[in-house]
Amino acid sequence: MKVKKDKGSSTEPTKSELEILQVLWQFGPQTARFINDHLNKEKREVIYMSTLKLMQIMVEKGFLKKDESQMAHIYRAAVEEGKTKSMLLDKVVDTLFNGSAGSLMMQLLGNKKLSPQEMEEYKELIKKIDEKP
Repeated sequence: MKVKKDKGSSTEPTKSELEILQVLWQFGPQTARFINDHLNKEKREVIYMSTLKLMQIMVEKGFLKKDESQMAHIYRAAVEEGKTKSMLLDKVVDTLFNGSAGSLMMQLLGNKKLSPQEMEEYKELIKKIDEKP
């Protein structure tokens, strides 16, 4: 994930920045008003000016791109969803599970009850992984 490095900025999005990115990944390019309304409806109450300011900061950090060609500015994610999630997941595995993806999987499986169908899907996935050269 390529991100501009400003003074004091990090290369990973904050929780609030991730909420904005999730909306953009789900719905595609949108206005700050759309994102703010969606966050208010689906996540928590947020003030429009706070959302707009955070999105402006995200543009500076390189997480978002802004199209100013229209009256209402349109924002889009400048970072790929898969790469961002992979980077964050790698950090969780390294930080909380000492680099062990197996420990993470055991924790996940132990915390949630799986339906028989989900269990079969995971078994099939493991078989496919085992079959790869």
